[in-house]
Amino acid sequence: MAHEGSPTVVQARPAVVAKPPEVAGARASLTKDSNPKSAYGDRKVPFTTLPLGPVAEVGLAMLEGARKYGRHNYRVEGVRASTYIDAAMRHLAAFWEGEDIDPDSGLSHLAKAAACCLVLRDAMFADKLRDDRPPPTRPDWLVHCNRKASALVDRYPNPKEPHTAQRGRGGK
Repeated sequence: MAHEGSPTVVQARPAVVAKPPEVAGARASLTKDSNPKSAYGDRKVPFTTLPLGPVAEVGLAMLEGARKYGRHNYRVEGVRASTYIDAAMRHLAAFWEGEDIDPDSGLSHLAKAAACCLVLRDAMFADKLRDDRPPPTRPDWLVHCNRKASALVDRYPNPKEPHTAQRGRGGK
């Protein structure tokens, strides 16, 4: 029993150990569950496919924005697409150039870029996106560029080794 002024001790739950598919001589199916809820639930959004470590990091990036601007401000005030595309691209460029952590926040550049994309998508759901994208280019521009890339790969079938950060740190 905890005494007044002493910290409460909370017992940790015992670790859950996965049981093998074969239990007591009966073979448990990994594809079919006897619970009827499974058949119904398997056709819904699978939140269990999300990797929770990166999701938590994006949560931290969203917390930073909530503290600076007010939580869910983008649902009320709305956002310009270009603002969040520019921010996401800056974070992606910084990561690509070798900087993993945003020096302003101490958070992952990739988590910050993902947060930008989530804000954009949420603003679209809430009909609060100010779409200031430029007029679209021809619809097959990427197909056209991919054909050119394929032709370059065919033209130079034995490329030189890339000069990467990994190679520069003693990698092969």
